[in-house]
Amino acid sequence: MPHTVRSPAHPGYGAGTPSHLGTRPHRWPARKRRCDRLACVPRAFQQVDVFTTTPYLGNPVAVVLDAEGLSDADMQRFARWTNLSESTFVLAPSDGGADYQVRIFTPSLELPFAGHPTLGTCHAWLAAGGVPRRDDVIVQQCGAGLVRVRQTADGLAFAAPPLLRSGPPSEALVQHLAAVLGIDRGEIIDAEWADNGPGWVAVLLGSADAVLALRPGITDIDLGVAGPYPPGSPHAFEVRAFFPTDGGTGEDPVTGSLNASLAGWLLRTGRATAPYVASQGTALRREGRVHVSQDADGTIWVGGGTVTCVTGQVEL
Repeated sequence: MPHTVRSPAHPGYGAGTPSHLGTRPHRWPARKRRCDRLACVPRAFQQVDVFTTTPYLGNPVAVVLDAEGLSDADMQRFARWTNLSESTFVLAPSDGGADYQVRIFTPSLELPFAGHPTLGTCHAWLAAGGVPRRDDVIVQQCGAGLVRVRQTADGLAFAAPPLLRSGPPSEALVQHLAAVLGIDRGEIIDAEWADNGPGWVAVLLGSADAVLALRPGITDIDLGVAGPYPPGSPHAFEVRAFFPTDGGTGEDPVTGSLNASLAGWLLRTGRATAPYVASQGTALRREGRVHVSQDADGTIWVGGGTVTCVTGQVEL
């Protein structure tokens, strides 16, 4: 039965937690066997659906809960095998302010940060008995630094990391983006660099219907698109995320990093008011729901439901 983490007060917390879950020294069982001519160790594993409370309607992430001893090549090979948008590997933190460390891999490369893997990894870490150092926040160490995660009424939420690149793209690039999307340049209301790790550039269209109608061609850039729903709708925006593949274009079902950077842009320009809910994945028959809120100090939080769909062990 799918398991949803609703509170850090998980009944499994306490003594005997593995080192990457708390502060006690521990090693996973040393039993090994030959596996594809490599020595493999059984490691705790979860596959978590993110930005949904209904299993199989969000965006899945594979989480290996003890990555001790794995090489970069081991992690990349496993991420390529899962063929999910991202797979994550949990390690003991090297920063004293973090609860755990995570490395995030796509099938082809490592990312410094990604949104739905952050929430999915935190969910799996908590479900496996992870004990945060603080009651009000969980701190994840990743390539982008320390990322705060907290529990909200709408599920886990991460604090949006700072942008690596912002500002308007060149007009030549905007025209190129219009060509990729198969629309006239005049249909793009605005465009902005929205790179907080994966490299997003974002465009705003006139409506959610215009976003859903897109049939993009081949893209050579990570491209996010948003369009508003009419006032009074249950969702403020429809969002889609396109990325290059070998000779084609892929679409991410629900994208936390893009929604985080979009939120900063849309709130700053007055096109959105927090809190709001963005819908993503509709074109892929998913029902992703991204909840965006903002603290008085300006911190943007991006969250949603998380549900465990697969749990067990992997041989790595």
